[in-house]
Amino acid sequence: MKKYIFIACGGFLGAILRFAVKGWQIPGYNENIPLNTLIINVVGSFLLALILTIAYEVRDMNADVRLGIATGFLGAFTTFSTLCKETVALLKNGEYFSALSYVTVSVMLGFAAAYFGMVLACETVSKVLGKEEEEAEGDNEN
Repeated sequence: MKKYIFIACGGFLGAILRFAVKGWQIPGYNENIPLNTLIINVVGSFLLALILTIAYEVRDMNADVRLGIATGFLGAFTTFSTLCKETVALLKNGEYFSALSYVTVSVMLGFAAAYFGMVLACETVSKVLGKEEEEAEGDNEN
């Protein structure tokens, strides 16, 4: 039962943040590609990869907390369905190049962000663990 509370709380916060970011007016941006949704999905891809890499490979994160963050917060924050709806709207308006560009850029940046999130998690943690090992060795010598 506790996991559902974590998921619900995370979902509540993620949905509110998505609503806020979706409403941002980006000064000077007049293109057809929905930039707000693109930003939301790329940031979500990065955070999901970063957090789950840390949760599974580095630390033994509590399963309820992990579900609250990944399924609840990031599941509500990111929005594949909106990407699809916006792409269909572009196609319906005859903006074929914009639709293809939007999907292509979304997927490529999403993959790149996820990769960077995983690499950052592994590199950061290996440095932290390396320092902890050095400190432990220094304590053993004294």
